[in-house]
Amino acid sequence: STMFEFRLAVVQLQVTSVKADNLSRARRLVQQAAGQGSKVVLLPECFNSPYGTSFFSDYAEKIPGESTQMLSEAAKESQVYLVGGSIPEEDGGKLYNTCAVFGPGGEMILKHRKIHLFDINVPGKICFQESETLSPGNSLSTFDTPFCKVGVGICYDMRFAELAQVYSREGCQLLVYPGAFNMTTGPAHWELLQRGRAVDNQVYVATASPARDEAASYVAWGHSTVVNPWGEVISKAGAEETVIYADIDLQYLSDIRRQIPITAQRRDDLYSVTSVQEASG
Repeated sequence: STMFEFRLAVVQLQVTSVKADNLSRARRLVQQAAGQGSKVVLLPECFNSPYGTSFFSDYAEKIPGESTQMLSEAAKESQVYLVGGSIPEEDGGKLYNTCAVFGPGGEMILKHRKIHLFDINVPGKICFQESETLSPGNSLSTFDTPFCKVGVGICYDMRFAELAQVYSREGCQLLVYPGAFNMTTGPAHWELLQRGRAVDNQVYVATASPARDEAASYVAWGHSTVVNPWGEVISKAGAEETVIYADIDLQYLSDIRRQIPITAQRRDDLYSVTSVQEASG
């Protein structure tokens, strides 16, 4: 295969309350994914701890720390770009929901702190206030691979179309969103949002959810997904722990953009979406 094609793996990890177990199982599944030829591997949001405001401070770490050390070693031993889902990060007395990305040499190449905090209230269904314990990040986050540029968001970040638009204008051809939607928002919006982001921007979109645990205080929807630039779901998990794969074809992406040339047809004289700051990377 050429540089125009590469295999992406999404690890839908069953997260438990035992951090060491979460880390060792994540590492094993990264190795498994690499064994199937994956060059980029994506882990779920909050992969090292249960998801919930009551857990964030107990499981939070500095970066570098125990969890990012494992990510670094896993990326290096498997020779992959490893998007480390997210972990609760402690820095300067504040907590962040943070995605660390590692290159195949084991070096950290990006740190994205979730910029849109998950504060919602759907009466009778779900109320969740991430801002009770977390602080928002303040930077856009992209990283380069030999295949393509990748934009990173975490879960609720996916609801903001502007972020995806800015990433695609900066040349990203793959957007990755570790995320844990729930049993209310999951069936309603999880796939819809990914397909929307993909077709609007003519990019690949991949999401990594934890596997569903009905006994958890926050029940994740699961259904990690990969969508192509035509808006088609090309790979999708069920609710249980699994690894899904998708072959990312950048020639196909450029064909789509040639057939429906919306990028060249935008009316920049009438509207624009711009970033206020440079993306870190």
